[in-house]
Amino acid sequence: MTVGEKITALRASARLSQEQLAEKLSVSRQSVSKWEMDQAVPQIDKILQLSELFRVTTDELLKDNVEIERLGGGENQDGKKPNKYFGTDGFRGEANVTVTAERAFRIGRYLGWYFSKPAAGVWESGGRPKIVIGKDTRRSSYMLEYAISAGLTASGADVYMLHVTTTPSVSYVTRNENFDCGIMISASHNGFSDNGIKLVNRYGEKMDDATLSEIELYLDGNFAALGLDGDIPLATGERIGCIFDHVAGRNRYIGYLISIAAHSYRNIRVGLDCANGSSWMIAQSVFNALGAAVTVINAEPDGTNINRDAGSTHIDVLRRCVREKHLDIGFAFDGDADRCIAVDENGNEINGDHILYILARRLKARDSLDHNTVVMTVMSNTGLGIALERAGIKYIRTAVGDRNVYEAMLENNYKLGGEQSGHIILQKYATTGDGILTAIMIMEEMLDRKFPVGKLAEEVKMFPQVLKNVRVVSKPEVMADQVIRQAEREVNGELEGKGRLLLRESGTEQVIRVMVECENEDECEAYAERLENLIRERGYACD
Repeated sequence: MTVGEKITALRASARLSQEQLAEKLSVSRQSVSKWEMDQAVPQIDKILQLSELFRVTTDELLKDNVEIERLGGGENQDGKKPNKYFGTDGFRGEANVTVTAERAFRIGRYLGWYFSKPAAGVWESGGRPKIVIGKDTRRSSYMLEYAISAGLTASGADVYMLHVTTTPSVSYVTRNENFDCGIMISASHNGFSDNGIKLVNRYGEKMDDATLSEIELYLDGNFAALGLDGDIPLATGERIGCIFDHVAGRNRYIGYLISIAAHSYRNIRVGLDCANGSSWMIAQSVFNALGAAVTVINAEPDGTNINRDAGSTHIDVLRRCVREKHLDIGFAFDGDADRCIAVDENGNEINGDHILYILARRLKARDSLDHNTVVMTVMSNTGLGIALERAGIKYIRTAVGDRNVYEAMLENNYKLGGEQSGHIILQKYATTGDGILTAIMIMEEMLDRKFPVGKLAEEVKMFPQVLKNVRVVSKPEVMADQVIRQAEREVNGELEGKGRLLLRESGTEQVIRVMVECENEDECEAYAERLENLIRERGYACD
């Protein structure tokens, strides 16, 4: 048994939450989570504190002699134990096939019970926990919202509904209005037939893996592994939860976004592509309030058209709009508006890498880029790294996923990070990617520097990049196939010094992503096809 598994078991037996243990040890909650997931080992002074707190010897913590059974598993390519249902961005899949009303109800049942326990550190006075819920515009979002709300109230939690809103607004409201947990019903950039359940803790951060693992055990009916004799109890009498309309929380979030801007956007012609998703009302309200001349497209959701040829994953629609209507700038969001991709006045795409560069320069000029470092992922283009180095800015790379970016930022006190896809995290303002916030910060830099966004981004010379998504039967089997991994090594050897190949599992889909980056686009395509064809030849493809 690892040190992390022992800490988890001891914490559970002492009925302490991760937040409570972190407070007792004077460390961050993220540090405790990393220990428990075996991503880091406590320093010796913390080992001593842990042994005193749990009344065990340091040998019992550091040696394999604590007899507490836990379910284990393999590791993914990032060295982390994979969850069964919850990926890098929540529990996601086809609505009523993978993400069902029954599972949503059970997730609600567990969360309502979990946050009602004294060990969770909430409502020790006998009151009920408070959980806030938002959703996107998918037809299935209503079904899942009502199902999870039923589960929460059945376990004794009060539910506050934001209705159709953005993922970052749920994070903001949870953090600033002292909710115990936040839930967003969304499958982000996926098509309407998919849906998902994203969970955030009381700090507005993505829920830790240890808690998600407990939820998964409950979903599978593994009560014994949770220390339960049977199913969790239903609330009765006045302990049954209530459901409240909380549209006021969404309005306060809109006010917060407006307050961030230091300039009027009067006479600036701005295009907004809302992807027929969560931002369809919020983004226009914000930019109208700031005085922009707003042109809005894809803001007529019907429950089935979210992300359909729209938003940050279909940027050509906005590019045409900006050119045809002679706009100064355009912004495209995804289904839950935690991403933003921009378009300059000539219709050229300004992706997440360009945006990271623009905002890194902005923060550095204001002496607000702590440690002079930007966090990016392995998918960020080599051209971004070259441009940052030229500007005297350092950077680090993480595994793909805004959660990994945020954890690296938090651990090292970095203020800016993001992904090429448009997830941009500005830690001064938010704990998650926020597409509308990102758009505001780009506007602020344009007005401060008096340059169009294309000019601000021109130092980033993007290397040609080809991405192949191969739908497969089993992601772990592909990643464990030594013939495929040898081919990956061979390609990287051939590209050494002039490019790279990256083979990885999608965290949200049954897909293997093959990304090749080099100076010649034809070479990129050839190398990517070489790996894609090999995956198919090995019998893994299912499309």
